[in-house]
Amino acid sequence: METTPAELRLNLGRNLTHGLLDALGRAIVTGQYDNGAFPTEAELAKQHGVSRSVTREAVKMLTAKGLVSARPRQGTIVQPRSSWNLFDTDVLRWLLNRKFSLDLLRQFNQLRSAIEPEAAALAALLADDNELAAINAGLERMKAAETGGEQILEADIAFHVAVLKGSKNPFFAQFQDVVATALRSSIQFTNRLKGHSASIPDHAAVAHAIVKRQPEKARAAMKKLVSDVLDLIDAAEPEKSGKAAAKRR
Repeated sequence: METTPAELRLNLGRNLTHGLLDALGRAIVTGQYDNGAFPTEAELAKQHGVSRSVTREAVKMLTAKGLVSARPRQGTIVQPRSSWNLFDTDVLRWLLNRKFSLDLLRQFNQLRSAIEPEAAALAALLADDNELAAINAGLERMKAAETGGEQILEADIAFHVAVLKGSKNPFFAQFQDVVATALRSSIQFTNRLKGHSASIPDHAAVAHAIVKRQPEKARAAMKKLVSDVLDLIDAAEPEKSGKAAAKRR
């Protein structure tokens, strides 16, 4: 029995445009169009039971994210990964939700290693009372939720976001959405490897140094946090761990 347009639309959820965007973004990231042409707007409308205006808007959003481009007489073409906006939280989420990649997880934490220690040092110098309170509140949430499953994940994210905001650097602060998106995969993965949740003492060391206005100690403590994650990732791939760890030392 042929699926009706109404039944097709149910798969997209209540917001048809964002539902179609999510479906197409996942399909592109997982390589479903690598060996074939990207569908036309008319084909997409028929496949998903939506209007041409919905498909047109979804494709525009994919274009803005760098996943596709529209060329005269060539139609819509899937772009190579080098063109994708990896700081777009949708793109990052699709990448992290596809077949799990240790390389992607490592690359994300290498980026964290370049940014979060400096954010912690700046927070130690510049954070105001409200921002210091938010950092401490994130730490207290972690302590309270240490055995609380998903709650510890949200508490951990809140702590790191509070540090980024406390840096007073608007570029670091805008990195919070990327951190929140990627940490959901990173923390879940590293917690499975360790068999327990994030290290409260290590996070407390960061918070203590920031509150005491000790930028060098804050930088070093945050650097240790991220380096420990990288060590766990390396340990999951023994043949690469020696070279990767040696480069960081």
